[in-house]
Amino acid sequence: MCGGEGTRLRPLTFERPKPCIPIVNRPSIQHLVSHLSNLGFREVVMTLGYKGQDIENALGDGSLFGVDITYVHEKTKLGTAGSVRNAKKYLDGQDFLVVGGDHVTDLNVLEFYRFHRTEKAIASIGLISIDDPGEYGIAEIDVNYEIKRFKEKPAPGEIFSNLASTGMYVCKPEVFDYIPAGKKFDFARDLFPHLMEDGKALKGWLARGNWTDVGSPHSLRQAERWKLQDIMTTDIIGDLSMHGAHVQGPVQLGDSITLGKNTRVIGPVAIGSGTTIGNNVLIGPYTSIGERCIIRNNAKIFSSSLYNRAVIGPNTTISGSIIDNDTHVGEGCSIENDTVIGPRVVLRDRVIVHSKTRVWPEVVVCDDTVVKEHILNDKFDLRCEGS
Repeated sequence: MCGGEGTRLRPLTFERPKPCIPIVNRPSIQHLVSHLSNLGFREVVMTLGYKGQDIENALGDGSLFGVDITYVHEKTKLGTAGSVRNAKKYLDGQDFLVVGGDHVTDLNVLEFYRFHRTEKAIASIGLISIDDPGEYGIAEIDVNYEIKRFKEKPAPGEIFSNLASTGMYVCKPEVFDYIPAGKKFDFARDLFPHLMEDGKALKGWLARGNWTDVGSPHSLRQAERWKLQDIMTTDIIGDLSMHGAHVQGPVQLGDSITLGKNTRVIGPVAIGSGTTIGNNVLIGPYTSIGERCIIRNNAKIFSSSLYNRAVIGPNTTISGSIIDNDTHVGEGCSIENDTVIGPRVVLRDRVIVHSKTRVWPEVVVCDDTVVKEHILNDKFDLRCEGS
């Protein structure tokens, strides 16, 4: 399911759909499809909405990932269950796995699928224990894994379980009898309560491993951290020019990268092709740098994501931040944790950006400014809540 606008991740989703946000320099949907393919899933039906063509461009027909992809476009918003109902004719009357296109995970969903096939349930829900389940649907199960209660986004006092729905489901084709055609209809809000009221059994599969639906900048950074941990060796794809630099792997290096004197790169780190890094630069663990970036002398970057063609000025420190394409950061700046800087932003010299703030695309921030709250641009939608 790839229909949402990703408003909670703005400004990163103004110009790309959420499944195309880069994680370790690849659209996140590529990581998901590769994972499903490695588990043996070969037929993928993808429901598309907002900027769906970008997702098609990222995946093609699926052959590069070992799958066969069929794309189904939504003309109007149909909700999660409605979008799957819209693709019914491509599912061949078989039990099917439903996965959100924004998921980043290493869960063994083949085990999940097999679990469902052995249980007498019209649908099974993947559940995972999390510390703060208030933003998810939660479920209570019995010793036979049957779901006894289900509550979408519970308020304080209603959190009877920390088993959160992953938004991954395995369903029998009979569920389509309960999903109206052509109408907005959600799995959690509409279908599951309706099935339980009708006496249909729902089962819960207890997941083990890493999972996120990339619903916030923090979860996006966590997802990238997992993927960077998958880099096991130092891999140099093309030419590398080093002048007294130090590289402590694991590090993934693209083509035509330059590392200046006394620069240190401590993995896991990924650096895209054509990037130039100056002298005395420190690149800390869990950092991803895109293609054709310029990191000037004495900069420090820790656990951050820089997308393509970002320019970072001398003596600037970036910690736990996400910086989008073509953004320029000046000299002596401090970009604090859990910040998001949109595309084509210009931060002049000695700017301080406080943690948990966002800067909308094409904003210019003057010298010596201290950014304590979101800086919006009314050329773009101002909302950052919702899907």
